[in-house]
Amino acid sequence: MLQWREDLLRTPVLYQPSTLEEARKLKRELGAKAVYAAGGTLLRTLWENGTAALPEALIDLRGVAGFSGVRHEDGHLYIGALTELSACRSHGEIAMASPVLREAARGIAAPSVRNIATIGGNITCGYGDVLPALLVAEAELAVSGPDSSPWVPVAAWLADRWGSAYDPETIVAGVRLPSASACIELGGRRFEVYRKVGRREAFTPSLVTAALVGTIGEDGVLRGVRIAAGGGSSRPHRLEQAEALLEGRRFSAELMSSLCETVHEEYAPSGDAFATGAYKTKTAANLIAAELWRLLHPREHSPEQPVSPGEMASE
Repeated sequence: MLQWREDLLRTPVLYQPSTLEEARKLKRELGAKAVYAAGGTLLRTLWENGTAALPEALIDLRGVAGFSGVRHEDGHLYIGALTELSACRSHGEIAMASPVLREAARGIAAPSVRNIATIGGNITCGYGDVLPALLVAEAELAVSGPDSSPWVPVAAWLADRWGSAYDPETIVAGVRLPSASACIELGGRRFEVYRKVGRREAFTPSLVTAALVGTIGEDGVLRGVRIAAGGGSSRPHRLEQAEALLEGRRFSAELMSSLCETVHEEYAPSGDAFATGAYKTKTAANLIAAELWRLLHPREHSPEQPVSPGEMASE
């Protein structure tokens, strides 16, 4: 305990590189003594909770050019890693290209935190609340590492991030999404939904997050369905078996029952001090099924009358 208090009083050495190459060189030389930082909101929480040690040095990425802002590039919408979550919430082009990402950013922490926290930091931790949204948006990451490709799908990056061979020098420089025009679906009604369950109504860490996108055709058939779940310290996943179950199918009560069973079989998050893995799995399954029910029965359920976490967990 005494050592932990002494660590909090110690001030890390601050390095402020101006290029990506300089930042990576510093990390290579300093190793585990240093961590990358930008907004630093998650890092500070970990240090204050005693779940991570205060490092000897911080490598501040805020001076690296091209790491912030939103712009169009090669038919995609590019979001720099240092773009604040508040900007991701309010930016009109992000809202058009990926409503599900905008909704994810809207529900993270309090406004004062969103004004500092960055999308890159939320991604890099490996379990941030924006990751399920990015998975269903089929986003790609600009990753700088020894063996990195210029653009890496989020699902592939997550597999590497949670793998034993992940290179600590790696830096996520930005995110790119299909442009709004590329997201237009003809012959049906497009839907993008993101839901979060926490321990209280607002400004709380997540227990479970779920994201789903797709199209409901004029014939009532689901197409282009993508589903992901995450939350807390659990690794976010695309639920490909659940997607395959829904793809090309008409809605029915039996299909929703099968969907819940499939999510139970496919999604196995770890438990923590606040919820068991079984609770998270059941909540994710009920979140996804409840949102599809609303989408397919809009007259019976209005957006202003959500299903509560307690109701979902008890079903």
